[in-house]
Amino acid sequence: MVRQGSKVLVLCGPSGSGKSSLLRLLFEEFPEKFGFSVSHTTRNPRPGEENGKHYHFTTKEEMELAIARGEFIESAVFSNNMYGTSVAAVKSVCESGKVCVLDIDVEGVKQVKKTDLNPLLVFIKPPSLVDLETRLRGRNTETEDSLQRRLDAARKEMVYGETPGNFHLIVVNDNLDKAYKKLKEFVCFIQVIIDHYEVKVSWCFTIDHLLASSIKPALQTILGLGVATAKASLQVYERGRLDEH
Repeated sequence: MVRQGSKVLVLCGPSGSGKSSLLRLLFEEFPEKFGFSVSHTTRNPRPGEENGKHYHFTTKEEMELAIARGEFIESAVFSNNMYGTSVAAVKSVCESGKVCVLDIDVEGVKQVKKTDLNPLLVFIKPPSLVDLETRLRGRNTETEDSLQRRLDAARKEMVYGETPGNFHLIVVNDNLDKAYKKLKEFVCFIQVIIDHYEVKVSWCFTIDHLLASSIKPALQTILGLGVATAKASLQVYERGRLDEH
């Protein structure tokens, strides 16, 4: 298993919510900071998809055997196809020194929470189910039956995603640039906080602790300032605390 304290970022959201677009922007801007954990699937490749880049394409028999051997962190079945994240895929990214990014569904999130990965959990939410249906139809990759299954799954995912405590951040993707700005500033700011306080414990514990701690008022203020001014703002805040004492 991946060692305690490894940095893992989980993006979860219904198919069509825009996770792939947000991840593309994140990787383009910070190629040295984030690495993608390539999932396994038993479905057939779509046009343009490459094995080992978009997914590790495998057979149902091979994947079931690997899961039985404990080689997967999480797995799920959708539309009769298996999807999952292998221990090896996450370990490879973490050992490179990068934050490992997982793009998984709600069932995967529930399983990952039971591991020692201690992830930062972000839910990507479409503006509405109507918007989501429009996006999915625009892909021209779904039959009417598969489309309805995705919409049914999306309803359940949005209920879980909007439940307080299940995610550290919810991003409504009604505008890609604004959604990316919110995602980037939150993820990068949390890292600035951790670096500033030289925290040695796990990432998830740090986030939960900080958001519930005495510095929460400062966090609420600084989160609106952007990454560029976060460190300076923290220093000002720290000086203010010292002056109070």
